[in-house]
Amino acid sequence: MSIKKGQEIELAVTDIAFGGRGIAKIDGYTLFVDGAVPGDRVKARIFKKKKNYAEARTQEILTPSPDRVHPPCRYSGYCGGCKWQFLDYDRQIEYKRRHVAESLEHIALLKGVTVHETLPSERIFEYRNKMEFSCSDRRWLLPSEMGEEGLETDFALGLHMPGTFHKVIDTKRCLLHPALGNLIMEDVRAFMKNSGAPPYGLKSQEGFWRFLMLRHSAAGDQWMVNLITSAENRELLRPLADMLMEKYPQVVSVVNNITARKAGIAVGEYEIQLAGAPVLTDKIGSYTFEISANSFFQTNSRGAQKLYACVREYAELTGTETVFDLYCGTGTIGITLSDMAESVVGMEIVESAVADAEKNCRINGIENCRYVLGDIRKNLDEIGTDPDVMIIDPPRDGMHKDVVKGVMEAGPGRIVYVSCNPSTLARDLLTLKEMYEVMEVQPVDMFPHTFHIESVTRLVRKTG
Repeated sequence: MSIKKGQEIELAVTDIAFGGRGIAKIDGYTLFVDGAVPGDRVKARIFKKKKNYAEARTQEILTPSPDRVHPPCRYSGYCGGCKWQFLDYDRQIEYKRRHVAESLEHIALLKGVTVHETLPSERIFEYRNKMEFSCSDRRWLLPSEMGEEGLETDFALGLHMPGTFHKVIDTKRCLLHPALGNLIMEDVRAFMKNSGAPPYGLKSQEGFWRFLMLRHSAAGDQWMVNLITSAENRELLRPLADMLMEKYPQVVSVVNNITARKAGIAVGEYEIQLAGAPVLTDKIGSYTFEISANSFFQTNSRGAQKLYACVREYAELTGTETVFDLYCGTGTIGITLSDMAESVVGMEIVESAVADAEKNCRINGIENCRYVLGDIRKNLDEIGTDPDVMIIDPPRDGMHKDVVKGVMEAGPGRIVYVSCNPSTLARDLLTLKEMYEVMEVQPVDMFPHTFHIESVTRLVRKTG
């Protein structure tokens, strides 16, 4: 059967790919289908055709999979925030484990490594402690909104359509953060629309209102409201800050990040404190962390506790070890290991993160951690001591090959590799396995209703 771009076709979905798309085959030819899960029979439209595969979008569910559930969010299927709401959660974490195991087998060429069942998230909704919503001068309409009379289309505050930067849905309710966040967002939306200041045009790159970032402390049930604008205007913003502080006792901080940069990221070139405190405090286990507007902090606080507990178990510390914490960020992992180690040395390339890590040590009264500002690729051998155990928590792209080489030259007895990308984890393990035995892997679900999965891998240096 010939496949053509623009063609509508009936497909039986038999598998699922990393990235969340269903897989169907016709005469051995593979089709990746958005919005479909194994067991579905769908009508889909082809939007990309290649020699070895095609990509399609589901137009109609002809026969639903038994694994389908009713998504409670009205934006499911349109919003890029969570693409798996219609898939039963037990199946989600099963597929995530399988994606980790398959990456190890096919990319790292590792056979028989134990990949444990995925540790589930304590909450599958209201689990995120940070949400970013974009402003736009053009609202992207859902099919149900098409033709609706009196609908304003020149303003949106919300999340993007998947894979786009300019298609912003006017999101009235997001289920991923605690419910109070939606009330705060509605008040901010109303203020923005009535302020007389224009929303930012994602194509024109002009306008005032750029982003709304909401941060929540799970430990203290407190909120930070971060308003990202293209210019400074304290007179305009202060009434909004005062209103939020007065109306919501849980709001303890309102800040304004200002950026004239064209890059679509919710980080300011500088920050103004409008009301309340400059930071939130949250906890992982018994440790307290201060979180500023632009600090990195695991977005699922409860999930982070499970993740770090696994790191503690795999590190097998006895109190005598020197631990290297690579890509240490604001020091959260190293701090949670500090009571089990002789010393912890963290390395990070971002100066503000190192400052936050040092501050977090002071807050928790920790004296056996130190932090080195530097590029791990170039400066790892300059730390001046040898590690017994190495914790590696790289970004999604994994480690640069020069970092992998440096890790092997340092030669710690044990490595605990924390990964948010099974593919780059497996790529790095392909090299590390020359010197290290890959003992076991524990997937930890931090992001329900998405295909993303964290995992913790335990490696032991080979002897003889």
